Amino acid sequence: MGQTHAGGCLCGALRYEVSEPPLRLTWCTCRFCQKMTGTPMNALAGFSGGAFRLVSGSPRTYTHVSEGSGKEIHLKSCPTCATTVFVELERFPGFTGVMAGTLDDPDWFDRTPENAKYIFTDCAQKGTVVQAGFPVYRQHATDLEGAPQDPAVYNHHHLVSS
Repeated sequence: MGQTHAGGCLCGALRYEVSEPPLRLTWCTCRFCQKMTGTPMNALAGFSGGAFRLVSGSPRTYTHVSEGSGKEIHLKSCPTCATTVFVELERFPGFTGVMAGTLDDPDWFDRTPENAKYIFTDCAQKGTVVQAGFPVYRQHATDLEGAPQDPAVYNHHHLVSS
């Protein structure tokens, strides 16, 4: 275990720590993430369950059933300020997805083509640009059985929607 990094909600009532770098960072442009964040894409830092620890507060849980997989998505948010802080996914047990913007220092880990990807770019809002060199998936990176899909990789920043 390395150095811990902390994060939490806007008001500070819900706090957590992570003890290792994320397994991956996913920029998701699906309609669910757009509505959940109120932005064109969600930046989700994924940690093994053992690397994430809730330090203070008791999150409110909203459970949503994914239209694509039929699996439950458990959004964990602050009952005071309503910040969505992390998510647990039935499809990926033992995985905790932290909303990257809730980290106290969201830039403490690298984003490389080896640990980051864009998904659901078929749903991207007009004007969405993906970075050169990163894997880009039109839908999910794996099919419902878990088989990996083939990404596009652009050698220049790419406008995915116009």
